[in-house]
Amino acid sequence: MSGLAQRRGVPRPVGREPDLDLDLDLDLDLDLDRRLRSMARNRKETPVVLSRIYTRTGDDGMTRLGDMSQTAKTDPLLAAYADVDEANCAIGTAIAIGQLEPGVARLLTRIQNELFDVGADLCKPLGPEESGTALRITPDYITRLEADCGRNNEKLPVLRSFVLPGGTPGAALLHTARAVTRRAERSAWAALRARDGLVSPLTARYLNRLSDLLFILARQANAAHGDVLWKPGGER
Repeated sequence: MSGLAQRRGVPRPVGREPDLDLDLDLDLDLDLDRRLRSMARNRKETPVVLSRIYTRTGDDGMTRLGDMSQTAKTDPLLAAYADVDEANCAIGTAIAIGQLEPGVARLLTRIQNELFDVGADLCKPLGPEESGTALRITPDYITRLEADCGRNNEKLPVLRSFVLPGGTPGAALLHTARAVTRRAERSAWAALRARDGLVSPLTARYLNRLSDLLFILARQANAAHGDVLWKPGGER
């Protein structure tokens, strides 16, 4: 008798010893069940399991999106979440070597996690019948960023000119992150145009607010020395 039949409740013939393959199947099923339940409990701590990094599946210039549909690696949608990844790397560099205040580093670490959410949203095109299980950027994400902007900007003096990227290491790195985030926003809008109705505009709006916040935090990183201001034309 097969292990599948036994697991479905089909009785084993009387007087017959249990099959070795049946016991093995049951052991494997129980082990798999334990692992799946463990993954469900630890979804936030272990959202994915990566046992091998290279797969060769993209060697023909194609890849799969979050909904498992196949597309070219030149798809504007891929460019959008690749630029989001680059913005995240730039923020990580600012945290690692920018000598930022602990509160700013904590805020940026939260934003790094949120940028992964933005990438998850972009990589899975909107469907006609969203199940509610897909990870999507919601208005709350943007509201939080706007609150972060207001809270950090109120400490800064009013600007009388445009700001040059530079000053302290932290400010320079945050300006780099800001510029990359602006590019990611443009890429998100391009993907929105290319895939009309299949990309959430909230992803682009989130990136827009984030670039504003990074500008504010760059100014804050220069607060002890003052802004590095643009001097137009003959004023230099």
